[in-house]
Amino acid sequence: MLSSVTQVQKARLDYVQVLLAAGIFGILFFTAYLMKTNLTLIALVFATFMMLYQILGAKGNLSSKFKYGKKLPSPFAVMMIALPFILGTVAAYEGFAIWESPARIAILWGMTITFWSTLMFVPLSVFSKYNQDMQPYPNVFPSLTVLVPAYNEEKVIAKTIEGLLGTEYPNYEIIVIDDGSKDGTLKIANRYKNKVKVLHKDNGGKASALNLGIAYAKGEIIAIVDADTIVGRDALKQLVKGFFTGKNVAAVAGNIKVRNRTNWLTWTQALEYVSGIEIVRRAFDFFGSITIVPGALGAFRKTVLEEVGTYHKDTLVEDFDSTIKVLKSGFVISGSTRSTAYTEAPHSFHDFYKQRKRWYRGNLQVLTRHSETLFNPRYAFLYKIAFPFMIISMLVLPVIGLVVMTTAIYEVLVGDGMFIFEMFGLFAILQTLMSALAVRIDREDPRLILFSPFLVVGYKQIVDILLVKASLEQIFRTKAKWTSAKRIGI
Repeated sequence: MLSSVTQVQKARLDYVQVLLAAGIFGILFFTAYLMKTNLTLIALVFATFMMLYQILGAKGNLSSKFKYGKKLPSPFAVMMIALPFILGTVAAYEGFAIWESPARIAILWGMTITFWSTLMFVPLSVFSKYNQDMQPYPNVFPSLTVLVPAYNEEKVIAKTIEGLLGTEYPNYEIIVIDDGSKDGTLKIANRYKNKVKVLHKDNGGKASALNLGIAYAKGEIIAIVDADTIVGRDALKQLVKGFFTGKNVAAVAGNIKVRNRTNWLTWTQALEYVSGIEIVRRAFDFFGSITIVPGALGAFRKTVLEEVGTYHKDTLVEDFDSTIKVLKSGFVISGSTRSTAYTEAPHSFHDFYKQRKRWYRGNLQVLTRHSETLFNPRYAFLYKIAFPFMIISMLVLPVIGLVVMTTAIYEVLVGDGMFIFEMFGLFAILQTLMSALAVRIDREDPRLILFSPFLVVGYKQIVDILLVKASLEQIFRTKAKWTSAKRIGI
């Protein structure tokens, strides 16, 4: 069983983080003031109160305790999905009387919805960071098994194994599962047979490889590490530490970083990872309902994995599917940003497209597979907050983003470029402050902040297009295939 923990550490509030958060709020309200629409300000104030309400309602209650009731969407979920659109539409109607420009109104509508989500997550990310700094180490670490599924990973598998062997953890085993590789992956893995267990099977996919590894695992905790991932020296200790953050913690998500920062695309992906983990994921961590324990670095209680049915091979993102199953079973999932692992991101647009095609299509498969979650109150915060937000971020926000960008281009062409410049300038400042906050929380390379504007213009539109494309493929039931990026072995 998991043992008791040491005394709680003292945490210091980082005032730079507080100042950055205050700056984000200031930009939001200043932009709303420039819009000259009272209802936009009302939307922001209302969002602030709702955020405070959720924090107070969840304080001291990070469990996913089942709650029974009528199978209807959560009132808060309905409000979170519908109210931004209602307020944005009403504010747009009010703005039309001022500007008499449909294009400007479309931009205002999109901005109101973006502001809503920003106000929800930024304060929670700062608070979550403060809480994590107070987490203690356990007195005794439980036994741990690290599973490394691999298929045609000869360029990277040796570095991954050597990184795991150099990790500081008192009682762990490493199992490499070769999933019928056609290259030299198995041969390279066998060089370490005196230190790690190597399994070989016919090719059946990552889910089947993980399930085979679980069957052989002896550890109380199962950690999953991708074959292209190099873990930090303290990563496994920090990962297991997350199981002591509260009751019913069944899984902990690690902090994934891009190690091959070689061009614009990889640097922007590195910033995307940091911002997503330190802003959005930290907010879900506050509610104990992180929705994805990444395959690159994450850990589960073995008994819980076996209870929920281990990994399912009918989706392209088995890590997302398993995480949702754990949350639906009434457990808590936490995150550890100090448990770091370094992965290889796609370095070309072709490989980026292949990776994101699998991710986004797989995510929609999981949303469809677990769609009843939106109507079942027994799933607690997953039902109330996390699942509705996933629907918004994967299905709604990409469409809104493309509508706003198309409208902005039209406005420039008809001679309203100054308005567009001002609005996108404010958005760029807002994104830069959010990136700076994420970098500060994560103690990351400050150079990442320089790539912030691309999360507003350029990179964002590429992601939005790929998300919309995945949605259309899911609607028309286009056959989904496993695709992966080419390894370069950096």
